[in-house]
Amino acid sequence: MTVLQPPALEEFRRVVVKVGSALLVDSARGRLRHAWLAALAEDIADLHARGVDVLVVSSGAIALGRTVLGLPPGPLRLEESQASAAVGQIALARHWTEVLGHHGIVAGQVLVTPKDTEERRRYLNARATVQKLLEVRAVPVVNENDTVATIEIRYGDNDRLAARVATMIGADVLVLFSDIDGLYTAPPHTDPSARHLPVVERVTPEIEAMAGGPASELSRGGMRTKVEAAKIAASGGTHMVIADGRRKNPLRTIREGGRCTWFLSGSTPTAARKTWIAGALEPSGTLIVDAGAARALEGGASLLPVGVTGIEGRFAKGDAVLIRGPEGRVLGRGLVNYDSAEAVAIIGRSSRDIAASAAQPGRTEMIHRDDLAMVGA
Repeated sequence: MTVLQPPALEEFRRVVVKVGSALLVDSARGRLRHAWLAALAEDIADLHARGVDVLVVSSGAIALGRTVLGLPPGPLRLEESQASAAVGQIALARHWTEVLGHHGIVAGQVLVTPKDTEERRRYLNARATVQKLLEVRAVPVVNENDTVATIEIRYGDNDRLAARVATMIGADVLVLFSDIDGLYTAPPHTDPSARHLPVVERVTPEIEAMAGGPASELSRGGMRTKVEAAKIAASGGTHMVIADGRRKNPLRTIREGGRCTWFLSGSTPTAARKTWIAGALEPSGTLIVDAGAARALEGGASLLPVGVTGIEGRFAKGDAVLIRGPEGRVLGRGLVNYDSAEAVAIIGRSSRDIAASAAQPGRTEMIHRDDLAMVGA
């Protein structure tokens, strides 16, 4: 029987790191674990210096804020959680700014709600913001916007949030830090015969059955939500690893071969995204392009407004549209960056002309190449 070897963290160029409240905050005192966070920042800075894009999904706002507000231990009412988050988000952003700034890295705060990663229009905006931060070598620090999220619409845990964000930005790997070094065949604290699983090729019902429930008062997650996050990540072409985050320099520990569990994806972020665009979305309209644009698209370029000669149907920004060549042949489909009314006003015009005449310039591309799935590609 062939035993799969786990990947090496050095193989990946875009990494998402998820940090939970239970690791960041000392529950007994309600204070940040400064030394631990500083050591993690060292690890992030090391990856960053190697040219890796790093994004952090960080819990901790509610845990920090409730201490400042003097709220007692135990479950919080919704309005208490939201008030705690409003206070704690300021503190959390300051701490990340300081520890990353120590290494000359700029941190950017990004607060999201489920709709930001599930509604295509907001998804495109959120992704463009994060992509720009990564492009200028900042480290985005993402958290759920607990000040406005309600019980009905919130993610409920930052494991699944991290998986959604990882697939949104096309991350190669998602690292979930926990208080355990990966997935076991049974809870190791109650079953001495439990085996550690270093690699999971696919999340099956048997794998899901191995997961447990929520872990602590500060953490809304547990192994169950981590396995659910692995399913989300794998479907988007992103590998995931669960590792013990309690040690100092936890990323370095993974790189040095520390025990953890890798969940493998059978695809890549780009391939998974193009498959989704090509087969899972119903087109809302059609863009007709000229011969020059058709050749550029088949060569892997984005679709610019200057190459579009006509529009059919009505669509909103973020909708899927068909792309047809001058002879009517379907070339592919993609997610459009403009509403149909806006698109009509700019087709056939150069990007420079559009930028000069617009009060608020939009995207340069009608459809970015990352949002294109060409026929036969």
